[in-house]
Amino acid sequence: MTTKILEVASKDQTSQGRVHDTTSSFSNRARGFAAGVASGITKLVVGHPFDTIKVRLQTSGAADGRFAGPLDCFKSTLRQEGVRGLYKGATPPLVGWMFMDSIMLGTLHNTRMLLQQYNGPDRPLSIFQHGLAGLAGGLTVSFLATPVEQIKARLQVQYADGKKLYTGPIHCAKTLIHNNGFFRGLWKGLVPTMLFRSWFFVFWSSYEVYGRELRKRGYSDSAVSFIAGGVCANTFWLGGFPFDVVKNRIMTQPDVKPPRFPTMRSCAEFVYRTEGLKGFYRGFLPCFLRAFPTNASAILAFETVMKLLGDNHKVEAEPFED
Repeated sequence: MTTKILEVASKDQTSQGRVHDTTSSFSNRARGFAAGVASGITKLVVGHPFDTIKVRLQTSGAADGRFAGPLDCFKSTLRQEGVRGLYKGATPPLVGWMFMDSIMLGTLHNTRMLLQQYNGPDRPLSIFQHGLAGLAGGLTVSFLATPVEQIKARLQVQYADGKKLYTGPIHCAKTLIHNNGFFRGLWKGLVPTMLFRSWFFVFWSSYEVYGRELRKRGYSDSAVSFIAGGVCANTFWLGGFPFDVVKNRIMTQPDVKPPRFPTMRSCAEFVYRTEGLKGFYRGFLPCFLRAFPTNASAILAFETVMKLLGDNHKVEAEPFED
């Protein structure tokens, strides 16, 4: 997931709620877009190795005996595949994030506007309404996120000691379409993706809670984005991680018929039967550790590019976990 960029110009931010200015000039928007791209690339460079370790642990299972834990997975990947192994599957999110962010942010923004119209001009959005906007954005972007994440995950679990099924993301997509048809091939795992991304209700509502408390204590916007962003991302993952495990297992299962996991229930039952409840949190540590360094690097890249391009507006960079 990349960093969400919101420009804040003439409106004040209060502990009651925030109003985002949408009247920025074209030049400001262009600077924001360029900074957003730089931020997204930086976040990918810093965060993708953590994601690869997470996905490999989620989909291997403790009973497989392939990895003893996150550190063993990291060392094994480096030893057998080098640094490139940590960046397998990086191309789909690098390209897809730009479109995913546009859909997510557009839905989030428009839902907030509709809710604000419902409230009227004098009553700011509640915590629950911020959560509803996040829920709407998460469900909507799931339709694009599903093929992006499936191709990413399948490439990430293509080990050096196994048969190489896909030569790259395009070949992976073509193979899935050839074997299953366009929609069944690329949108396998849509329902678990939607359930997982419904936790953006928690992400955005908790971000608002943490942000308001930090602003009361006099923290700067950058500090709020970094601290609240990291904490709300981990809050999001605490609840959403089991759904992510099921999603990635369904997406990366062997492309054969009949499928090993025809339904979410069959997948969840298998995880519980073979590993118990802890199986739903296998790979959580690298995910938990990923939040702060990736958000920090993304915010730094965003602010640096904005300064280099001569921006003179107040800008708030908010984290966007994906």
